[in-house]
Amino acid sequence: MSQDAIIKLECTECKQVNYNSHKNKKTLKERLNLKKFCKFCRKHTAHKETK
Repeated sequence: MSQDAIIKLECTECKQVNYNSHKNKKTLKERLNLKKFCKFCRKHTAHKETK
């Protein structure tokens, strides 16, 4: 069975959920933190993984 899980990425500034992604929970234990474009803030901001 695959360990990949679908995760949601939330903007750290406006708290909007903008992206969905896959993550292998066996190899990556900590939460993801990526710099992505937020269409609500209209700029590149840090997006972190939510529950």
